[in-house]
Amino acid sequence: MSRFVVQFMKDVLGDNGREREVCQGALEIDASTEGQATEMAKRKFCEQQSLCDWSLHADRIRIEAADLHLS
Repeated sequence: MSRFVVQFMKDVLGDNGREREVCQGALEIDASTEGQATEMAKRKFCEQQSLCDWSLHADRIRIEAADLHLS
């Protein structure tokens, strides 16, 4: 099993009128595959934020494998 860091990202306008990328939340997920980690993170993010759909608070998901492999 591998560990993944899943970030929920959103583009917002800053005070200077320029668009910038903001992380709306990040989760560490233990899963067999990147796809499984993404789906698990979507569910957990929705539970934490009391949402029915993660895309209400984020534009996209960024996922990276952590350097830790679990046995």
